Amino acid sequence: MTAKRKGLFISFEGGDGAGKSSQIGRLADYLRAGGKTVRVTREPGGSDGAETIRKLLVDGAAERWSPMCEALMMYAARADHLERVILPALDRGEAVITDRFADSTMAYQGIAGALGEETIARLHALVVGANDPDLTIILDVPTDIGLARAGGRGRAESRFESKGAAYQEKVREAFLKIARDNPRRCVVIDATPDEEIVFRAVAAAVEKALQSRR
Repeated sequence: MTAKRKGLFISFEGGDGAGKSSQIGRLADYLRAGGKTVRVTREPGGSDGAETIRKLLVDGAAERWSPMCEALMMYAARADHLERVILPALDRGEAVITDRFADSTMAYQGIAGALGEETIARLHALVVGANDPDLTIILDVPTDIGLARAGGRGRAESRFESKGAAYQEKVREAFLKIARDNPRRCVVIDATPDEEIVFRAVAAAVEKALQSRR
């Protein structure tokens, strides 16, 4: 269950190269044009303390941290992000759009990293509790396409991408499992078509979520 709140909380999930940043930007513009105040943020990160932790997680060798270390740092960053940014914005009635949230920890560390769903669920209950997103949009692309897109960007923060295609395929399957397990919150959108087609599906999902709150 999600907590009762004034604002709308939307998370975007998916593997590397799924196009989250582009769709988040378009959705923010769409909601602002409709008169909403929008806060765009990201994970790991989003607050000063969480951004410091982000640097430890996304840079360096793939084997730098174990899945347990990654999960603990992710939830430490998430706690600060929630307390300082997300919950205050929702209390003000803003729409919060985050590039990744807790489903990424379940997918990357819990399932693909084999830490276990129960372990992540315990951390989630402690840190997030009832503050799940109202809507989670999972942008799905085949692993090879996603990695090709991500590699073409030449990003410095490539630690998770460097874990290889087999790991990324596990991440993709994990997100699809999360969507099956949470059908009321999660919407899977095929992110292989062009950006405009994908955004139409994103906007439709958001409009449906908004109508359900009226």
